[in-house]
Amino acid sequence: MIPVKVDRAEPTDLHEQVAAEIRRAIADGEAEPGERLPPAKDIAAVLEVNTNTVLRALRQLRQEGLLEFRRGRGISVAGTPGKGAVVQRARELVEFARHHGYRVDELVEIINELA
Repeated sequence: MIPVKVDRAEPTDLHEQVAAEIRRAIADGEAEPGERLPPAKDIAAVLEVNTNTVLRALRQLRQEGLLEFRRGRGISVAGTPGKGAVVQRARELVEFARHHGYRVDELVEIINELA
């Protein structure tokens, strides 16, 4: 299991601490792409936190492109922090473009012109 620790005295939310620890483990190579993570309830039991806290952290990492949820197969590492950073920036770009009145297909066209 990935060594994850939380500090209840720290002002950072527990789910953010869990997500940061898993992110660090992936960056350090302790958890490699394709590796399965233990069930959320097991992680929660070890950390002595609510299962929903762990699930929130795992969902955040899935949105970043670091984890993959597969029915019947559990949760596995899907990418690297570099990929997660690109996914986050792409999400920000889409939001920025929408704010300025561009549709996603128009944004894709702009990106294709630049590439």
